[in-house]
Amino acid sequence: MPAQETSLQILQFGVFELDLHRGELRKEGIKVKLQEQPLKVLQLLLENPGQIITHEQLRAHVWPANTFVEFDQGLYSAMARLREALGDAADSPRFIQTVARRGYKFIAPVTLPASESSSEISPKTEVSRWPWVHRWISSVFAGLLGGALLLVVVFGFDVAGAREWLRSRISPIRSLAVLPLQNLSNDPQQDYFADGITDELITELAQVGNLRVISRTSAMSYKSTKKTLPQIARELNVDVVLEGSVVRSGDRVRITAQLIQAPGDRHIWARSYERDLRNVLALQGEIARDIVGEVRANLRPAPSARQVNPESYEAYLRGRHDLNNATSEADLESSISNFQVAIAKDPQSGLAYSGLAVAYAALADFYRAPKEVMPQAKEAATRALHLDETLSEAHDALGWVEFAYEWNWQLAEQHLKRALELNPYNALAHDHYAYFLASLRGRDEAFAENQLARELDPFSLTILADSSFFFYMGRQYDRAIDQGQKALQLDPRCYTCRTYVALSEVQKGQFRKATQEIEPVKFPEAAPIDVATTVSILALAGETTRATSLEKSLQVQMTKRYVCSYEVATGYTALGKKDDAFKWLQKSYEAHSICVIWLNSEPRFDPLRSDPRFAALVRQVGLPVRN
Repeated sequence: MPAQETSLQILQFGVFELDLHRGELRKEGIKVKLQEQPLKVLQLLLENPGQIITHEQLRAHVWPANTFVEFDQGLYSAMARLREALGDAADSPRFIQTVARRGYKFIAPVTLPASESSSEISPKTEVSRWPWVHRWISSVFAGLLGGALLLVVVFGFDVAGAREWLRSRISPIRSLAVLPLQNLSNDPQQDYFADGITDELITELAQVGNLRVISRTSAMSYKSTKKTLPQIARELNVDVVLEGSVVRSGDRVRITAQLIQAPGDRHIWARSYERDLRNVLALQGEIARDIVGEVRANLRPAPSARQVNPESYEAYLRGRHDLNNATSEADLESSISNFQVAIAKDPQSGLAYSGLAVAYAALADFYRAPKEVMPQAKEAATRALHLDETLSEAHDALGWVEFAYEWNWQLAEQHLKRALELNPYNALAHDHYAYFLASLRGRDEAFAENQLARELDPFSLTILADSSFFFYMGRQYDRAIDQGQKALQLDPRCYTCRTYVALSEVQKGQFRKATQEIEPVKFPEAAPIDVATTVSILALAGETTRATSLEKSLQVQMTKRYVCSYEVATGYTALGKKDDAFKWLQKSYEAHSICVIWLNSEPRFDPLRSDPRFAALVRQVGLPVRN
């Protein structure tokens, strides 16, 4: 369908207007920063209000020279940036509605500004461009009943590949969720094994270039659920669901899997596999390739899967289980211990080194001094990539270390982009790249990248919490509170989420709400960094006595355990003790605290920005000095 012909130079909708001549979007007369691709998408939608603009039309109009994989990732990014600019949301759209598996539709009225015309561009009614088709269908329909017998013969005997032709007419499958595989081993202690196989299948399928695979955290939230498959598919916005079971007996493993198309709860494919545990990597690859064949996608070429040491792989799955479900320092330590056992049993396990890198990095600043664990994370990630350069997770881990600890911006971006190139649906890599963008580039780009992460893993507590944090650092406090509260609905014990909500509430002057929010954030349940954050919240809320008392108790804690010096500095800043604040900021610089990357954005440091010492510290870190 060609774009609607129009001589209009300005299209207006709500408080926005798109100037086609200048190629700019304005809100209430003020220019809104938007990149070229999202602008082109918006123009095509506005010129065809009420019409479904398909993925194919968007590709031809905006990405004519790109490959399908680049288009798929580019479209997600462009739509995220466009919705961010418009303040729109996919789940409750005011302007742009997603039409599942087809494209997008502009649903708001589009008008000319009063200075040019008062006319409104009404959404067009779908009218057939080929009316003769309807006449032809009517004439043919009468003969269909008589032709039914012929169809049975043709498809029953697969004459001229008719079954394949028919399957090719089925709606394309663009997205998939892998539900937690059931553990049928009659041993609850084997749950980690079933969860681990689920996790590895998700990772394997995420290598498919044009298939969106829901990330592990969101998929695992449906473990033992009583919801129907169509309901799950609607909530995750996927076309098909993969469910199945795992039975392990000694060194033998049997996996049963079936694909179910969402809306009609229709079984597409089912199969059972049984292998020796040594060949489990090849088995996962075989299942993924079979599924890919069913969804008509192209799996990226991968090296032949090597045999694994069963004891090593079992330890790896235990480590992965502990890491994925970690809520404490003890969980992360258990994960590290299991990964180390896996490596001791099989020094060539790139997967174990990759998991080890992530686990070490997760300890930094929350529980351990960065200098204690980040070099170990870097060493493990480097080793993982030496063994297997195609590990997206390992590139992401190394990129995070280079960014948050080494402050090597160029190398960090290279690894983060490589992680996304290898797996465009790596939600955590999108989240880490959002950190990078928020700290060094622009908030709009960071918000869009984080939104991509949320779409890929909508039930991830980490990504929702980070979303709240990004909005707080961007001084969009209402949105920060909203995202933080969504995270708390998933887990009310997320003390970090509580501090993010309270930080925004205190910036809005909602002091009572802020102090109530942080009431549960106490030792020993909460991490030291979260307790340190409450000092600044109490001080900013006017609770100076409580803040001072808590600051003193933190000093005592520092003799027993690591406390993030960056957050200690925020407390002294809120208490008006600038010299103490700079002393602790210098300590955070020397410790290479991963929080230091936020010096430019942190609202709590606004009282220090006019001091020459602050600009000097920013330059020391290598961040661009902002006024």
